[in-house]
Amino acid sequence: MVKENIKYARNLVSYFTRFLVEFLFPYSCPLCAQPVSTDGELCADCWTAFNWISNPKCEKCGYPFPANIDLGVRPLCPHCAAGCCELDLIRSACVYDDVSRDAVLPFKHAGRVKYAKFMSRAMMWALRDVDIKPDVVMPVPLAYKRLFYRGYNQATLLAYPIAKAFGVGVDVDSMRRDFRSDMGHKNASQRAENVRGVFHVIKPDKIRGKKILLVDDVMTTGATFSELYKVLKKAGAAEIYGVTFCRIVRAI
Repeated sequence: MVKENIKYARNLVSYFTRFLVEFLFPYSCPLCAQPVSTDGELCADCWTAFNWISNPKCEKCGYPFPANIDLGVRPLCPHCAAGCCELDLIRSACVYDDVSRDAVLPFKHAGRVKYAKFMSRAMMWALRDVDIKPDVVMPVPLAYKRLFYRGYNQATLLAYPIAKAFGVGVDVDSMRRDFRSDMGHKNASQRAENVRGVFHVIKPDKIRGKKILLVDDVMTTGATFSELYKVLKKAGAAEIYGVTFCRIVRAI
């Protein structure tokens, strides 16, 4: 009885503390500061401004198709139909455009780490229609030099909520990335060359036999995922998936 009363009292204190915090500091949209009901969520106007990816889309890489095209139950884009997508599955929450860019760039370079909440939720939403059971979630590694100057790896901030949703751990120490110049305005072949050989497995025992979900903020050409796939597969990974907040969509 005493334990139950203590538990009840703690719950009551927790409830009133939460009520007081929400009353004094009401939740607001992280992008425009309009009032919202849940911490980290977007207001309706900001949510509808994004070009969220839904069906129809490529079954394997998630490339969005025009809404008025019926491509059957499990459509593949020409890239995947030709066997060019190496990962077992890729999903992205939205298209990279002016709206998503204005969220991603401050998140990545200007310390707007609070954006990780709505971005990671959107990424989980993007995975809602797939049946994957990763053993571990792995943020795309950042070179130590870049991590030192930036202060954080944006992919890691996205990875933790996603891993929690899957009930698995986050692996941030099995891979190392060499420093290379920024991939900024490079084309697909230049990006592929820029990331060739930059990733190294330093703890193979944590990779072998695992189903790994790679996490990143943006997918541009897929070169980073592709290089990671090769290195992780060589180390014995069983299956490799990828998820990003947004992706650049080019005509194919």
